[in-house]
Amino acid sequence: MAKTQPPATRTSQQPRQRRLVWRWAFVMRTCNPPPGRVDVVSKWLVLLRACVFPLTITSAAVAGLLAVHEPGFDPWLFGLAGIGLLVAHGANNLMNDLFDLRTAVDTRSYPRALYAPHPVLSGLITRRGLARAAVAANAVSLAVLVVLALERGWAVVGFALAGFLVSAGYTAPPLRFKKRGLGEISVFAVWGPLMVGGAYYAATGTIPGRVIAASVPFALLATTVLMGKHIDKLEWDERADIRTLPVLMGSARARTLTLGMMVAFYVSVAALVAVRWLPWFALVSLVGIERLVRVWSPMTNPRPEAPPKGFPVWPLWYAPVAFVHARRAGALLLVGLAAAAVLHL
Repeated sequence: MAKTQPPATRTSQQPRQRRLVWRWAFVMRTCNPPPGRVDVVSKWLVLLRACVFPLTITSAAVAGLLAVHEPGFDPWLFGLAGIGLLVAHGANNLMNDLFDLRTAVDTRSYPRALYAPHPVLSGLITRRGLARAAVAANAVSLAVLVVLALERGWAVVGFALAGFLVSAGYTAPPLRFKKRGLGEISVFAVWGPLMVGGAYYAATGTIPGRVIAASVPFALLATTVLMGKHIDKLEWDERADIRTLPVLMGSARARTLTLGMMVAFYVSVAALVAVRWLPWFALVSLVGIERLVRVWSPMTNPRPEAPPKGFPVWPLWYAPVAFVHARRAGALLLVGLAAAAVLHL
């Protein structure tokens, strides 16, 4: 007769599972591997830079909540599109690291290798392994695209190809948008009209102009995060002749522009509600002004000489400040859209 497992053995698995969840949460919170031995999941969360996936999740969720009660909405296709966006985001992060390494932008003294382990320079993976991972992720994205194209037609291919070209061209020669002061515009386009519009079209088979307009508020927030990152890297990028907007504008003006985009998020939400292109519940996002007030001082003042105790992503400073605001304001926007969806408003 089979022996039953002792209760102590069963319960001993629970602390281990909790430890794993804590380790994964540590990566998502800090973009860095957890202390001690790095398990496989933690390693790939670091390699894929999954800590910034909330930006893509929010864009996809905006599309889904706007589409959920529209004629032709298909939850299966929407879910597939959401998975495709996350995989494509991971693939883009892998490609960015690969191309920046190949063009000698990423070095051991460049911020990419300072705020978190660089995949290759840190020894987490070989250059060939990184290339294989990027190919595999793009293959998965392509498979998702084929399914969506068969269901929704060629228009979805247009969204996907435009997103791929803009994302890959961010660092890849010969386009290298980041080097030409176009990286910030690229992020606005990808995390706004292309992601939201593409996911909405995959879910419903239509793309009203009001949906493209409704993608603008969170696109502004996503762009503030990149602006913050480029401000943090300004001195390194200037030496390397990488002409990001902060390099072209200077730190003070770039920080002013970033704060202006944060304010524009709330203004654009209110304007879209006024013309009834967003439900009035979206005004819940205005609660995020409290967080905007809290980040105003760090954004307007020079970066401190040394990181606060326990600060995980130094020398980044303005990027995490902008990310904290974007995460809060984006979450509040989703709360408002979800409430409107539940109440069929």
